[in-house]
Amino acid sequence: MPQLSAVTPQRFAGKAWKRQSGYTFAAQASILPIAMTELAKLVPVLPLILVKTESGFQLVAITALQPGMNLFVAPDGRWLGDYVPATLRDYPFRLVKPKDRKDSILCFDEDSGLLVEAGQGEAFFDEAGTPSQAVKDTLDSLSQMERNRLVTQTAVDALQAAGLIQLWPLKVQQGDEVVAREGLYRINETALNALDAATLHGLRNKGALALAYAQLLSMNQLSVLKKLSLAQAQMQAKIQAKAASVAQGLAVLQGFGLSQDDGTLRLS
Repeated sequence: MPQLSAVTPQRFAGKAWKRQSGYTFAAQASILPIAMTELAKLVPVLPLILVKTESGFQLVAITALQPGMNLFVAPDGRWLGDYVPATLRDYPFRLVKPKDRKDSILCFDEDSGLLVEAGQGEAFFDEAGTPSQAVKDTLDSLSQMERNRLVTQTAVDALQAAGLIQLWPLKVQQGDEVVAREGLYRINETALNALDAATLHGLRNKGALALAYAQLLSMNQLSVLKKLSLAQAQMQAKIQAKAASVAQGLAVLQGFGLSQDDGTLRLS
């Protein structure tokens, strides 16, 4: 769990932060929350699904069929897709809504490794305790994302109310076994095509109709996950081969009697 702390002058005065240089922090995120404003860029690159929550359903992008894995993150932290979902861009900042408050507060993940001393990165506050422009920009970005999330949720709720969400019985190959991937939902295309004109009109006005078709079209991108799985295996094989080569080289040096204290080569 991340250690999220409210961004206040009391907590972060005299501190700074570095911008993320990769996406290793998301290497275990097999699903990512998304917004309708991203659909045009997401549909060609990521499969979109719905997952069940305490209050209904949520629209997400799936990055791997195995929980705790993200095939779009390379071993060196690079993002392997053509589009990075908005939810990842403002890390290590997040908007958090405490149960006892109506508004959300800006928080920083202190476990991110990106918190540094003043002068080593972007400042949180100036000497007067005013948020820096970088912090203001991040807050604006996250606030816009939250507004987009609420619009998206309204559309998802409309699809649920229309009875258009159904369980998606996907099966995953894990070694020699085929395992069912539970908890995934999709749009019921048959039910969608059977809707009357008035219901379709209502869904269109809420943006739900576009969302439904986007989810259906994005299912073609499941093949991307298979390709990325193969690519990940190849990258891991290269890493292991390099490690083996280094180990072999060290063994050869030890054969020469490499001194552990001064690093000089001595013949055995």
